Amino acid sequence: MTPSFDLSDMDTGMEVLDNLTRNVRQVQDDILQGILTRNMETEYLRRFIHGGLDKELFKKNVPIVSYEDVQPYIERVANGEPSDIISARPITGFLLSSGTSGGAQKMMPWNNKYLDNLTFIYDLRMLVISKHLDGLKEGKGMMFLFTKLDVTSPCGLPARVATSSYFQSAYFKNRPSNWYYCYTSPDDVILCPDNKQSLYCHMLCGLVQRDEVVRVGSVFASVLVRAIKFLEDNWKELCSNIRLGHASEWITDPGCRNSVSSILKGPRPELADAIEEECNKGSWKCIVTRLWPKTKFIETVVSGSMEQYIPALEFYCNGLPLVSTTYGSSETTFGINLDPLCKPRDISYTFMPNMSYFEFIPVEGSDDEVVDLPDVKLGCCYEPVVTNFSGLYRMRVGDIVLVTGFHNNAPQFKFVRRENVVLTIDTEKTNEEDLFKAVTRAKLIIEYSDLMLMDFTSYADTSTIPGHYVLYWEIKARNKDGAENLDDETLSECCFLVEESLDVYYRSCRSKDRSIGALEIRVVRKGTFDSLMDFFISQGSSIGQYKTPRCVKSAKALEILEMNVTARFFSKKCPSCES
Repeated sequence: MTPSFDLSDMDTGMEVLDNLTRNVRQVQDDILQGILTRNMETEYLRRFIHGGLDKELFKKNVPIVSYEDVQPYIERVANGEPSDIISARPITGFLLSSGTSGGAQKMMPWNNKYLDNLTFIYDLRMLVISKHLDGLKEGKGMMFLFTKLDVTSPCGLPARVATSSYFQSAYFKNRPSNWYYCYTSPDDVILCPDNKQSLYCHMLCGLVQRDEVVRVGSVFASVLVRAIKFLEDNWKELCSNIRLGHASEWITDPGCRNSVSSILKGPRPELADAIEEECNKGSWKCIVTRLWPKTKFIETVVSGSMEQYIPALEFYCNGLPLVSTTYGSSETTFGINLDPLCKPRDISYTFMPNMSYFEFIPVEGSDDEVVDLPDVKLGCCYEPVVTNFSGLYRMRVGDIVLVTGFHNNAPQFKFVRRENVVLTIDTEKTNEEDLFKAVTRAKLIIEYSDLMLMDFTSYADTSTIPGHYVLYWEIKARNKDGAENLDDETLSECCFLVEESLDVYYRSCRSKDRSIGALEIRVVRKGTFDSLMDFFISQGSSIGQYKTPRCVKSAKALEILEMNVTARFFSKKCPSCES
């Protein structure tokens, strides 16, 4: 049973956290026992454990699987067969993965136990944040939260992204009336299925209540950066709405229109003038603290692939703490960041042992060496394996995490990368982490020219002989009215630095074997990555869960990028082959 506590009682909440993190092994054993007791007669488990409840029997006989292994069972339930194929607890819907970081969108079985766990984590992170920051109870959060229309499975059950499942549930609609759940946007704006109307109304409500905002955020940093860019493109229209006291005519969603009217409360010309004055200045540096001066922190995930957006957020947000609170997926919620004010590079998540049963495959090992949550080793990398309450047993998540420490007996993990995101031309394999580090090093060169790298992705171009890596970069001048002056020598040096930063296998193929051609940077027009996001959303991804794919494989996505290329640059030197 998920523990509960009074949100106004800090001491009790911290005691719950302390008990969970001290008794990790016992909590994990109890979680597994509960899952097996309830589900041992399901068709899936019965094949392996034959009614047994022993932990070692489970680990010996139940195979570690990927999504593709269990997909046929999930599809049978989605097509109308009984839930007890995989879960004794009725499956009430399906959670859709983002489908942008690792390939095709996946569909996970889901029931209210997922929301129980999610609500517990949300409550716990509220207590942790309030322990570190004062003055939050007097304000509101301007949170860019979104809902996506349901897809109905053949059996009639809804298929939703995880955030939509929560926002459309009674858990959210009947949430406590405390500071953490107090937003500038009415629920109708969050629940609006039209992302553009929702984003516009989020921003409009946030501007009108600018003096009440104490935190700004979104689920992922990519969404928050897009929201700020949206403001940069649409502030004149937003100011006009505030000045006149009504939303633009293209806001046609009834819930949005009515709820925004209740926030606007008629013409506000002085407020419109004040906002216009800030937006009309030459630079957007510190725009968040200029428009929302009482903001105390930015709440959004900036770990993993979201690290790319840290420089942009630091530019826009005037050094406000970037608080990355939670690590979760469509399979389970993993844990929370107990040091919310730490630097982004130091973010680690403490796994909560009551969320699911966790096992770990060492990166430098084999499936036979799988270890339990309490037995992971400091400094080692692992891939988590999840057994949850919704019919997933020993399923690989596909993330790689690094053990950075322990809170009591609960391991703390830093997200490193997705396992299956790679570039390859010959025998080399470049993963997301290595690519990100290489780009981070190279982009320092353009920053000396007062430019920012807003977003990037990559592609292994095998249409040339030899094939070569292509990076698509969207570059922006720091000064609002500045030009993106792209110097050939500067960008060519960026190409070379990326190559120099990749591993010895890549550099050997590039320099010694000549089996890989010179790396290329293709600069794209402003707004290209917004168009890329729009494309993936049109294909089923959620704006609230969107992550820019660091390696593009979709032909249509590549077409969008190619249509917007404005300049091409190549590395003019071969990298060193030395290890």
